[in-house]
Amino acid sequence: MTTSAIRNQVEDYLPMLSDKQQALVLEMIKSFLNVDNDSKRISIKQYNKELDEAVSRIEQGESIDHADALKEITKW
Repeated sequence: MTTSAIRNQVEDYLPMLSDKQQALVLEMIKSFLNVDNDSKRISIKQYNKELDEAVSRIEQGESIDHADALKEITKW
């Protein structure tokens, strides 16, 4: 389905929703786009620092393999 076809369908269906439903659709769209005024993005410098720290931990053997991670997840 093309972008314009999707847009047209949204424009057709949106007026059929109640005000509350339209507000919910808007919130869902915002969540897809990660629109959150309360959150702050980290800088590229901070991002790279965190990556370097993670790589360092992995190189020091401070990691678990995939199978162990899956076992850990099942305990949640």
